[in-house]
Amino acid sequence: MNKHLLYILLLFSCRPAKEVYMFTSFREPATDGLHLLYSYDGIKWTDLKGVVLKPENSILRDPSIVKGPDNNYHLVWTNSWKGNTGFGYAESNDLIHWSKQKTINVMEDEPGTVNIWAPEIFYDEEQQQYIIIWASAIPQRFPKGIEAEDNNHRMYYTTTKDFTTFSKEKLFYDPGFSIIDAVIVKMEKDKYALVLKDNTRPERDLKVAFATRPTGPYANCSAAITGHLTEGPATVRIGNEWLIYYDNYGEKKYNALKTTDFKQFTTQEIVIPSGHKHGTIFKTSGKNLHKLMLWLKEQQPSS
Repeated sequence: MNKHLLYILLLFSCRPAKEVYMFTSFREPATDGLHLLYSYDGIKWTDLKGVVLKPENSILRDPSIVKGPDNNYHLVWTNSWKGNTGFGYAESNDLIHWSKQKTINVMEDEPGTVNIWAPEIFYDEEQQQYIIIWASAIPQRFPKGIEAEDNNHRMYYTTTKDFTTFSKEKLFYDPGFSIIDAVIVKMEKDKYALVLKDNTRPERDLKVAFATRPTGPYANCSAAITGHLTEGPATVRIGNEWLIYYDNYGEKKYNALKTTDFKQFTTQEIVIPSGHKHGTIFKTSGKNLHKLMLWLKEQQPSS
C-alpha cells in the first residue's frame, strides 16, 4: 500500500478532534523506549503500538512530558536504576523527531546519591520556568526511619527556562518518611496539590500534600487515598474534575480516582491497555496524532 493511500485511510479511520489526550508509558524491562497511549475523553485509552523514542543508553522509565510555551514537548525520564547523578532529557516539536538525548546531572555535587527516580516536569506559568522534581536516597542524610538507608528517599528539584542552565538542586519535600513518585498539580491560583507515594514498607500507597506555590513548602499530608502497593500517579483535569491514574501493582492493574478538591475521592472506571506503566498525561492536536500514527505505521516491517 502506498504511503499516500495509507495516510488517507488513517484520516478516515481516526475520529477527528482538535485536541487529544496523550499518556506517556514504558514497558518492562524499560529497555525498548517511550510508548504513548491516546484518548479522546481522558478515560478510554488506546495504545499507539510502537516505540516513539529509543534510549541511547541503558533504560527509559517513568517518562514525563510537558508541552511548553515554545510549543515543544519536553521529556524527562529515569535512565538508570542506581549509581547515576542525573536523568534523561530530550525535546521534540511533533513527538516524532527528537533532539539529541542528554543526561541532566543534577546531583553530581552529591556523591553519596544512590539513585534518581521518576523525574516529573511541571511548567510554572507565573515564574515562566520549568520545575523538575525527582526522588533520591542519600544515606545518613535524614533521620533513620523504618527503611534501609539506600531506600530512604526524599524529593528534590531544579528549575530551568531553557534546558541548558539549571538551578542548583534543592530539597523539595521531606514529609518525615521515604517518598517517591510525586507530581505537582495546579488546582487554581495559589493552590497546589502534590500527589505522592509514601514508600515505607507498611504503607506503599498514595497521599496528597498542599502548598500555595508549586515549589512549596508542602504540608498537611493526607492519609492514604489508595490501597496498599500502589504507585506512579498521573493527573489530568477533565471539566471541573481531576482524575488521578495510578499503578495498582499489587493487583497488577491500573486504577483511577476522581476528585474536585483532592480531599474527597471516588472511583473512576477507565480502560487502559495491559502493560502500561508510569507516565504523565498531556495534550496534542488531532492532526499531530494522525501524523504520529502514520509515522509509526511506516516503522513497522512490511509483511
